[in-house]
Amino acid sequence: MNHSATPLKTPMLLFSVVLLLITFSIPAHALYERQTDQGSIDLRGLVRVFGTANKYPDNKFFYEDEIESGVAAIARLIMHAQAGQHLGFELNAYQTLIPNSMVSRQASLGTPLDVERNSSPEGSFSNDRYAHLAIDRLNARWSHDRLDLIIGRQPVNLATTFYFTPNDFFAPFAAQTFYRVYKPGVDAARAEVRLGDLSQLSLIGVLGYRRDPSGDTGWKDYPDSDRASYLGRVSTVFHDFEWAILGGVVRDDDVIGGSLQGELFQWLGVRSEGHITYPDDPQLFSRTDLSFGIEHRWESSLNMRLEHFYHSSGAGSVAEYSTIGTTSQGESGYLGRNYTAFGISYEFTPLMNAQMLAIANLTDHSCLLSFNSVYSLSDEAELTINLGVPLGDKPEGAEIKSEFGLYPWSMNVEVRSYF
Repeated sequence: MNHSATPLKTPMLLFSVVLLLITFSIPAHALYERQTDQGSIDLRGLVRVFGTANKYPDNKFFYEDEIESGVAAIARLIMHAQAGQHLGFELNAYQTLIPNSMVSRQASLGTPLDVERNSSPEGSFSNDRYAHLAIDRLNARWSHDRLDLIIGRQPVNLATTFYFTPNDFFAPFAAQTFYRVYKPGVDAARAEVRLGDLSQLSLIGVLGYRRDPSGDTGWKDYPDSDRASYLGRVSTVFHDFEWAILGGVVRDDDVIGGSLQGELFQWLGVRSEGHITYPDDPQLFSRTDLSFGIEHRWESSLNMRLEHFYHSSGAGSVAEYSTIGTTSQGESGYLGRNYTAFGISYEFTPLMNAQMLAIANLTDHSCLLSFNSVYSLSDEAELTINLGVPLGDKPEGAEIKSEFGLYPWSMNVEVRSYF
């Protein structure tokens, strides 16, 4: 279904979303809470309603319409339960209602789309909208002494850096995503072993699935052994830095890497992570992905972060963009070889926080500016306004001139209500 908007429809769309403040700014409480000697249960919810307007480059090859807008919503039900001292459970289910024309642009809003996992507990109910019901997390945790064992659908995150996260192999956030409360879950088993007070061993197995364009989720509902992943990670603290090494198999490719994070001079935060991938196909070359970042937060709440990302399988020039899709570039989604991101955030008042992020593709000199503000309406509700400004050469016909030149100008107004 096409949701093109006239100049009048776009402000009316955003205005209608703001009107929802009347509904979602009232105080709320947990849906259900109970605690006994045998265990506990906590049931909570979240409703997100947002209106989005995008203005694309005037290019009929890549975009059907120059202007798109629409209203969408996502609702979550979150349960945490404890049975006795050792056994815990987590459930996180969501329902989306998103116009099809908006689906591809929701990743930067923290919406769990196109996650490689079993399609059985998910389903769509409309042809013209992404009306999707899914189990985002469903897992059991057994904890005893120095061991935590988690089995089921769960988030798996091995990242240390923030914007560019090469060691986050499973459903990573886009660099420009500001809302990261709920990381999508994948079908996995994970063991966390505390080797000492400051050392830990992680053993992770993640099921993989083949693409299925005809399915509701785009993935098949049975695992494929060639897409399975097995990773081990050991971390420890030395000289006020956490050091980690990891290795294993990610979707049939051998991977070895590591990370570090800590603080220099009790002032400058330092983070770095990366890995080398050795493809299973002997005709393909190895790939290196590495990110490095520094950050500092002042007492005034001003926070600055600078990161650089090296993506060896990315294009070294704009001319290579036409063939990059047919080469082994991993699954990062980045076209170029070198990126730099600079972010800044500041709490103007106890109720209002603002953030700015600039991402530069150093291969084609394009840039994406993202601005985000969050205003607290109450203890359980907040208003968010997000603006995306792409800077770069626009595509000419089927020829890509710059990566961020492909992006639209975008504006998103969102209300979130927790209960």
